[in-house]
Amino acid sequence: MSQECPHAGPIAIDPMVTDLAGETTRLRAAGPVTRIELLGVPAWTITEHALAKQLLTDPRLIKDINAWSLWTSGVVTRQWPLIGMIDVGRSMFTVDGAEHRRLRIKTTQALTPRRLDTLRPVIEQLTAELLDELATAGQDNTVVDLKPAFAYPLPMRVISELMGVDRTDHPMLLTWYKAFFSVLTPQDQRLQVIDDLDTYFTDLVRKKTADPTDDLTTALIHADDDSEPLTEEEVVGNLKALVAAGHETTVGLILNTVRALLAQPDQLNRVRNGEYEWKTAVEETLRWDSPVTHLLMRFATTDITIGDTTIEKGDGVVMSYRAIGRDIALHGPDADAFDLTRPTANRHIAFGYGPHICPGAALGRLEATIAVPALFQRFPDLHLAIPDIDLRNLPILTQNDLAAFPIHLGN
Repeated sequence: MSQECPHAGPIAIDPMVTDLAGETTRLRAAGPVTRIELLGVPAWTITEHALAKQLLTDPRLIKDINAWSLWTSGVVTRQWPLIGMIDVGRSMFTVDGAEHRRLRIKTTQALTPRRLDTLRPVIEQLTAELLDELATAGQDNTVVDLKPAFAYPLPMRVISELMGVDRTDHPMLLTWYKAFFSVLTPQDQRLQVIDDLDTYFTDLVRKKTADPTDDLTTALIHADDDSEPLTEEEVVGNLKALVAAGHETTVGLILNTVRALLAQPDQLNRVRNGEYEWKTAVEETLRWDSPVTHLLMRFATTDITIGDTTIEKGDGVVMSYRAIGRDIALHGPDADAFDLTRPTANRHIAFGYGPHICPGAALGRLEATIAVPALFQRFPDLHLAIPDIDLRNLPILTQNDLAAFPIHLGN
């Protein structure tokens, strides 16, 4: 058994996400590295900014599931509801070292600044279309759920435009990913969703191989460098993970930014009058209310000692990004407050750090910094239709994903 912190036992991460703020506080109080349980499976979690940066660049922690003792011993099987977050097939998200660099460079080649520049007017147009639809839905001060009306479809439309996915497939993909992430989905159904996603993206890759177009999928297939081309499995693995991360986290970022500003009207006014940029609000939201709560998982290839705690070879390690963003050692004693004047707002690691930093970070930022100001400009009197305290999270253990965001568009 690994040596645990003497002052605390494992903290069971609540799969229903009934008290995210309280859980974040408990994790931070337990120390920078502490034992947790994820649906009955033990792991370690990191909650301190400096330690997280250190470990995210530590070659002794790797992404290969075969380094996880609970997996190789059969204690954890495909029936564990979170296995799809870890065992996602061969992609840049599941390998390290030279192989990771080979797989990742293809994506960075495809997500060039030039491609993002060409996406900006597309995102602006998609945002405008959704705001028109939102205005129609919210006529006569009707309550509208901002999530399905705006925050949910925008990232899916953007990532689909980027990858060459047909818009008619969006409802199906959204349904699949919703079932994939929810802890309430029966595991046999989730495994079927994983198979369906494999089939869907394999078909997409084969279509783009036969008929190349100007999109990221084609760019991944035909990325031009001197290294070995990606296999079909590798392209599919990258696409599945990119779509999941590319829409789910951006939904959270948009909603969490709107929520933070509505809860702090004085700070919203300071952004509106130009005292602070909208991107400052987005960065402070990423720090304060990260779209990702717990990122699964890295595995120790040897014993790692941190103070009086030993993470043993084969143990799993989770990065609790929401708790890391509240680190008072970096962000000060008021780290639990949303503050546009915070000098450390952009020093968060909400998109990760080190070799595995999210390749779509720039895209997520671009979408949020277009969508949020456009929303407030179009509907300056927008406000929540229920008290903020009544907003609830979906039962998604890894994501900070609100179940609904009911609003009125005017007074």
